[in-house]
Amino acid sequence: MTTMAALQPSHFLWRMDGSTAVIQLNRPERKNPLTFESYAELRDTFRALANAEDVHAVAMLPNGGNFCSGGDVHEIIGPLVAMNAKELLTFTTMTGDLVKAMLHCGKPIIAAVDGIAAGAGAILAMTADIRIATPAALTSFLFNRVGLAGCDMGACAILPRIIGQGRAAELLFTGRAMTAQEGEQWGFYNRLVAADALEREALTLARRIASGPTFANAVTKKQLVAEWDMSLDDAITAEAEAQAICMQTKDFERAYRAFVAKQKPVFEGN
Repeated sequence: MTTMAALQPSHFLWRMDGSTAVIQLNRPERKNPLTFESYAELRDTFRALANAEDVHAVAMLPNGGNFCSGGDVHEIIGPLVAMNAKELLTFTTMTGDLVKAMLHCGKPIIAAVDGIAAGAGAILAMTADIRIATPAALTSFLFNRVGLAGCDMGACAILPRIIGQGRAAELLFTGRAMTAQEGEQWGFYNRLVAADALEREALTLARRIASGPTFANAVTKKQLVAEWDMSLDDAITAEAEAQAICMQTKDFERAYRAFVAKQKPVFEGN
């Protein structure tokens, strides 16, 4: 197991709020675009989180009124045009590996979206477990608008599961922005909050999750992803096995004893 409190990334902001890791892209003057380096550093950070004993939840926050504008036009899009097929596949594999790292990091992720979440920025929000936004949030899976397919970083697999096949198809075929109101109505956003309350709401929710049974939360996250590919019978069997493991934890016993004593349980993650 590792600890992440001392992490000092070069390409995004990082801080700990109790046992919640807080991530913000840090190019607000450009609406926080991604670069080759920030993609890779985010991927490596989420991979490391899988073994981080001091992180129980992650909050991804906007910076300067925007979440993320996607790949930087000059630092990513321009160079991609000049790459050969092997180099392009290396890049797209890396971006997909970031999504995989987020899915398999074992920590619940909350995305708090304000302003622009476009391209890869929309994917980051999509890959989070829970999403909240301001009424000003505009979420664009804009790959079609730059001559690319909508099947980027898992969008064709994940987005329909969140908002439905037809709505996902419309966004991916047109590249148009999904308004915050549409996002809430369609289930992409759990709820909308005022801009001045967004960070507070995200961190409050993250703290609540982080104070829960962290081993069990990691199991829940694992099963939410794993059961996409299972039949209903296999999913029920897998959940029986997973829950039997959780019933062997001290946190399960702590919850029982707290209930008997009419107290609130204090979970320790074991």
